[in-house]
Order: sequence, then structure tokens, then C-alpha cells
Amino acid sequence: MIPLTLANMGEDVVIKKVGGSPDVKKHLEDLGLIAGSTVKIVNTFAGNVILDVKNSRIAVNSDMAGKIMV
Repeated sequence: MIPLTLANMGEDVVIKKVGGSPDVKKHLEDLGLIAGSTVKIVNTFAGNVILDVKNSRIAVNSDMAGKIMV
């Protein structure tokens, strides 16, 4: 497992684990970032990550992206 921040741009990845405080986990779940779901990394900039989740684009900052293990 690696943090989402280290995955390659353009790659489809499966989320294995979401860490962080209960509030952070809930926020990420609300965005559709749950264990077992597949996301595509659209772009990265300064550690921030833009994801394609169920045909929607979502941006997460580097702190949150580091808590998502793929």
C-alpha cells in the first residue's frame, strides 16, 4: 500500500484504506472515497490531487491525499 500522493497520474487505483480522524474519514466518504472504490488520478500539483470519482472530479489537498492508501 502507498499513499495516494505517490500514485502515478492517469492511473486507476483502488482505495485500500482511509485514515485520519473520524471527521476526515466522514468527509472523504461523503466525497465517494471509500475502501474498495476505484478512482483515477487526473492531475497532481504541489501534492494536491485531482481525482475522477464516479465520473466527477474531486480535488483533495496533500494532507487528505496522504491519508488515503491505495
